Amino acid sequence: MVLAAAGSRRQVLAAAATEYQIAPVPGQAHLFGPGQEPTDVWNYNGQIPGPVLRARQGEPLQVVVSNKLDQDTTVHWHGIRLPNAMDGVPGLTQPPIKPGESFTYEFTPPDAGTFWYHPHANSLQQLGRGLAGALIIEEPEPVAVDRDILWVLTDWRLKPNKQLATGFGNMMDAGMAGRVGNTVTLNGTVPADQPVRAGERIRLRLLNAALARIMALRFDSHRPVIVAIDGQPCEPHEPEGGRLLLGPAMRIDVMIDMQGDPGQRYAVTDDFYQDLAYTLTNLSYSEDAPVRAHPLETPLQLPRNPTPEPDLVAAEHHDITLQGGMMGGGMMTGMGGMNGMAMPGMDGGAVWAINGMSMTGDGQSGMQPLLTLQRGKSYILTIRNQTAWWHPMHLHGHSFRVVSRNGVAVPHHQWSDTVLVPPKETVDCAFVADNPGDWMLHCHVMDHQVSGLMTVLRVA
Repeated sequence: MVLAAAGSRRQVLAAAATEYQIAPVPGQAHLFGPGQEPTDVWNYNGQIPGPVLRARQGEPLQVVVSNKLDQDTTVHWHGIRLPNAMDGVPGLTQPPIKPGESFTYEFTPPDAGTFWYHPHANSLQQLGRGLAGALIIEEPEPVAVDRDILWVLTDWRLKPNKQLATGFGNMMDAGMAGRVGNTVTLNGTVPADQPVRAGERIRLRLLNAALARIMALRFDSHRPVIVAIDGQPCEPHEPEGGRLLLGPAMRIDVMIDMQGDPGQRYAVTDDFYQDLAYTLTNLSYSEDAPVRAHPLETPLQLPRNPTPEPDLVAAEHHDITLQGGMMGGGMMTGMGGMNGMAMPGMDGGAVWAINGMSMTGDGQSGMQPLLTLQRGKSYILTIRNQTAWWHPMHLHGHSFRVVSRNGVAVPHHQWSDTVLVPPKETVDCAFVADNPGDWMLHCHVMDHQVSGLMTVLRVA
């Protein structure tokens, strides 16, 4: 086989690739609908959320990112098993994209599913001001549904004048639940009713792009079936207790057969936070006759992605212990050798730690790995949450099997790239370390990440 020179290879790739151009830029968004006071935001290509990028599984994708902000940025392709140099972590995998400069991301997505993109530079503010968008990797053969629908869910902390509240990275957010907002949007606006038709089957892609808000969605009088988590297909199953639990950065694909009555409305409720349940939106049925009398008989199972199956018997085990944060009375907890530190956020100090070590910020050169993993070997990470707060833990460059929670096996062959770990609980995650490079492992509550709940795993 003759290998092309680098220059000609780039030309061949560019000719065959699906190509996009996106630019982070300051702008405005009508979060409350047309005619309402706009909110000053940062966005991609003038859109909140950013444009939906679509590509096909196994086919090259090229995205040119032109930085029109007045600060450095990058783009992280969340959940994609891609080459390390394309992962978008400033300093660790690439130089940051300076204002006025561009960077071209090129990779071939190996997995079909629901993914997303967001900055990994000054990520607390850049994501919090609106920089996020969905990346949909299509299956080689279309899935048998009537409609494929995307809900990008996020929240915003707004002042009465509908402008973003300041105070990113304040002490209380850093040490507690993170910057939970007061206004939730669906695809960039406060949700209106969602039109549906009786008898249709929809594939609903749910993406939580919030900085910190966890959501638990209930679909009144409907039975959503989970078919994929974080882009990875699983055995179709209904959610436990009827609640779809969606931490920051997580995605869930569900199939829903619309068995409601024409002309009726059915609430979709978020009841994660105690005594703070609210109606996210309503499924509003048209008056039209049902599309079909009985649900489709086509299988709900999605084709499996080529994620390598870990060897659970031979796997090497490692403990990942999450420590720190504030308890009642403002005390720090579980910081190992860091108990003498100041209050969280003061003097740039760390608030959180993993195995007694804190890495703050968004990634930088010279980050020393917590673990060095042998390429091609199976590993089980036991993530122990010793804190009083929930943590969606995200591993770059890999997907992992969620094997057990608190020693109880997790059913339905569930994979993730972002696993939600409740307070004082333990989750076992198994994967094959098959993607070489230095990969971040961090909490996706962004206040937690930038104040210490971050580390690096090296695959060599």
